[in-house]
Amino acid sequence: MKKLFFALAAIAAFSTVSAQHLGTEYRLKKVVEVPGRQGIAADENYYYVSDTRGLYKFDKNWNLVKKHVQSAENPLFPNPEMANHFGDIDVWNGKIYTGNEKFEYGRGYNIAISVYDAETLEWIEDIPWCAESGQVEVSGLAVDREKNMIWMSDWVDSRYVYCYSLETGKYYTKMQCRPMPYWCQGIFIADGKMLFAADDGESTYQIPDNIYIADISEVPYTGLKEGTEVVRDTPFSVKLDKKGNPVKRTGMIAAGAKAGRLDLFREMSDFRRAGEIEGLCIDPVTDELLVLNNRGTQIILGMSQGPFTDEGYTNEIHEVYIYEKIK
Repeated sequence: MKKLFFALAAIAAFSTVSAQHLGTEYRLKKVVEVPGRQGIAADENYYYVSDTRGLYKFDKNWNLVKKHVQSAENPLFPNPEMANHFGDIDVWNGKIYTGNEKFEYGRGYNIAISVYDAETLEWIEDIPWCAESGQVEVSGLAVDREKNMIWMSDWVDSRYVYCYSLETGKYYTKMQCRPMPYWCQGIFIADGKMLFAADDGESTYQIPDNIYIADISEVPYTGLKEGTEVVRDTPFSVKLDKKGNPVKRTGMIAAGAKAGRLDLFREMSDFRRAGEIEGLCIDPVTDELLVLNNRGTQIILGMSQGPFTDEGYTNEIHEVYIYEKIK
C-alpha cells in the first residue's frame, strides 16, 4: 500500500510540474513590480525576468535570488560591441533562451539565440540567426517543448514568426501570421498553440494592448533553397537600381512558410495603465498566466522617451501581472 501511495504521489507531482496548459478565461490575481522591462519566464522553482541588458532570478515568493547585469567586469553578452538588447525569454531544461541583438530605433542587427545557464545566469552558447529567413528583429522567443523547436518573433515586421530546430540549431521554417499582430513583443507555446503579446494598443490614448493565439500543432519543414528574391532597402521597401527597377539577389532563400490563423485571446484592459506589453509565459506549477507590462513613459519606435509627467510619473514602471486560470 505504501509503495502504491508513493507511486501515485510521484505521478501527481510530475503532472503538476508538467502543467503549462492554456485556459480560456483568466482572472487577475496580483501585480508584482520587477526591475526588468522585457521578458518573463517560469520553471518549477523560479521566475526569470529579462531587462534590456540584464537577467534576474526570483523564487516563487518573488524574492530576488540572483542577477546578472551587463558590466565591463562581468559581461552579460559574449560580444558587447555587437549586442545591446534582450527581448522576451523562455526557460527549459535548466537553460534560459534569449533573443539577443543590437537594437536601434526600430531595427535589430546581429540577431542570435543566446543561451544562458538558469542556475548561474552565465552565457553558454549562441544559436546563429539565419538572415535568409527574412527576419529583421527579435523581440522574443519561445520553446516548443513537445517538438524540440524554438520560435522567434519580430517586432519590426510581425508578419512572420521564425522556427529553429533545437536538435540541429538550424532554421526550420516560418509562419505567416494572419491577421498580423503588429509590434509583437513576446510569444509562448503550450498545448500546440502559440500566444502572441502585441504592443498594438496606444499608450498615449490609453488603448489596451492584446494577446492573440494561433494553432501550431502541425509545423512542416521548409528550410532554405537556391533561388532569387528582391533585396529590401528597409523592412518594408525594396532596393531600386538607377533605372528604378527592383534589385534582386540569387542564393539561399526561405523555401516556404506555414499559414497561421490568429484569434484574439485576451484584451489587456485590466493593466493599471496602457503602456508597452512585453513578454508572457505560463507557470508550469500553477498554470497561471504571467504577463509583463511597462507603463508611465512614451514609447517611440520601441524606445522610451521619458515619463508622462502630467500624470505624475517620474520613471517607467515594470510590472508582472499574474492571472489565475478560471477555466
